[in-house]
Amino acid sequence: MAAPQTHDEAVAAAHRLAAHLKPGAIQRDRDGATVIPHDALAALDESGLLAVSIPAADGGPGLGPRTLAEVVRIIASADPAIAQVPQGHFLLIDVLAVHGGPEARKRLYGDVFAGKRLGNGLAERGGKHAQDLRTRITGGLLEGVKYYTTGALTSAWIAVSALDEDGRLVLAFVARDAAGVHVDTDWDMLGQRATISGTATFSQVPVEPELRIAYADAYAVPQQLGARAQLVHAAIEVGIAGAALSDARDYLREKARPSSEAVRSGATSAAGDPHVRHRYGRLASRVRAAEALLESAARTLEEVGLVPADADAAARGSLAVAAAKAFGSEIAVEAGSELFTLCGTSSAASKYDLDRHWRNARTHSVHDPLDWKYHHIAAYELADVLPPNHGQL
Repeated sequence: MAAPQTHDEAVAAAHRLAAHLKPGAIQRDRDGATVIPHDALAALDESGLLAVSIPAADGGPGLGPRTLAEVVRIIASADPAIAQVPQGHFLLIDVLAVHGGPEARKRLYGDVFAGKRLGNGLAERGGKHAQDLRTRITGGLLEGVKYYTTGALTSAWIAVSALDEDGRLVLAFVARDAAGVHVDTDWDMLGQRATISGTATFSQVPVEPELRIAYADAYAVPQQLGARAQLVHAAIEVGIAGAALSDARDYLREKARPSSEAVRSGATSAAGDPHVRHRYGRLASRVRAAEALLESAARTLEEVGLVPADADAAARGSLAVAAAKAFGSEIAVEAGSELFTLCGTSSAASKYDLDRHWRNARTHSVHDPLDWKYHHIAAYELADVLPPNHGQL
């Protein structure tokens, strides 16, 4: 399918995809890494949504953060694991837009237009810190091991971060089916099970010069790559929160029975219990606040642009997203837990799989520490301290 050309077209396509994904979300959660969700991923790839953020200069719709946030939130409300699969993909589209050469953009964007995905190989295990990379490119050959490789298993290309011969950070795009590339299904996590974000091993994989990007340059100047990537993560959390609230509403209206105390107070249904109504109203308000904060952050990124004018502009975008991500993550975890307080013991039956909301939120929310986001927000507002990395979190 061709890429949607407007915000409204993209949102409509996201709703169609979500309607397709929702019926199978419980089974995909239960299957985890034992069954690759080919059908769900094929629907994602065929939706046209993978190309929405490709710049107009490269033949794409050039839709911005507001569209991307809403599209991801809608998909995440149906299945946050599938919504997370293209998170790295959208980051890489932005990286190519700013730092990719003409040949790299032509080849890789061309494949995206054809419904193919870009996977990531950015994170590693075992180092002293997250940026302690052991993956290397030597003599044009890539060697290393990555983990948390969301989307890599079924992608057409994998973007791998590595240090070059001079110790500088580079990003190498290699074909998923290239000799020496092996992606495992050893993903065994509490939640986000269908992402299958396991180990990828690269053994002497040739890297074409035009598909090798000086990634260190992305962090040498004010930029919004990280903020836009974090916006997608925030949208996933807010989507989970909305899904938990929706399932709580449905269960209360259709299945839950009032407690003895509620009946004695005059309530004829669980939804009529005054304490249930108080808790539900409070939770609904907080979920709506998270949705509004997400939309506000996306609009701020639209204003700032992918290449901000200076560190102050970059900070404004970065901190807006930080607030949306931190608050959205907290509300997603809260909604996934509060659901059971609202709905009662029977809602914990495994047949409903309602615990997946909490498990997904809890797993995804620790992607990076929320406390530091609040810290940087306060440091900026109280003491005019810019976030690190040229105003970029």
